[in-house]
Amino acid sequence: MKEEIDALHMQGTWTLVPNPGNKNIVGSKWIYKIKRNSDGSIARHKARLVAQGFSQEQGLDFGETFSPVVRHTTVRLILSLAAMNKWQLRQLDVKNAFLHGELEEVFMKQPQGFADPRYPDFVCKLKKSLYGLKQAPRAWNAKFTGYLPAIGFQASQSDPSLFFRYLDSEVVILLLYIDDIISQVLMRRWFSL
Repeated sequence: MKEEIDALHMQGTWTLVPNPGNKNIVGSKWIYKIKRNSDGSIARHKARLVAQGFSQEQGLDFGETFSPVVRHTTVRLILSLAAMNKWQLRQLDVKNAFLHGELEEVFMKQPQGFADPRYPDFVCKLKKSLYGLKQAPRAWNAKFTGYLPAIGFQASQSDPSLFFRYLDSEVVILLLYIDDIISQVLMRRWFSL
């Protein structure tokens, strides 16, 4: 839990502010998981702070929530091509991905067990998204896909979550599914986007 709180503070996820009174204040809860190694042994215990987004009100706390994800047919096609041609794939899971999405104005109660003793009546004004918020996937997607063109990636016209970048004689392909990314480098002669 301390590791999670430290990560949230390091990302600048919220600032403590006096309770605005006229705003909806969402709660939060802790979710616990045991991460296991491939042999079944315990790798680590994980705690994640999750916003209780079920109490959000549309038009007040959030607007649009839809976030595009890569189509299953696109994933199958890329995986099939990779298997047939023995291309290398990399799967990336962005740690605390939703913390990178930026928010407008959402307020949350201080996390249970970690309330600031100097300001016990203050609330967290969220600057970054948290898991559980209705707009969290969309905020993360907007941040990530907004950054890709700056480093040379283009979105596919056939699938908005398929991105590619030409590098000399190679093509780098990224498939985005919420906070999981599959990347592949392949020779241009094999694949034309």
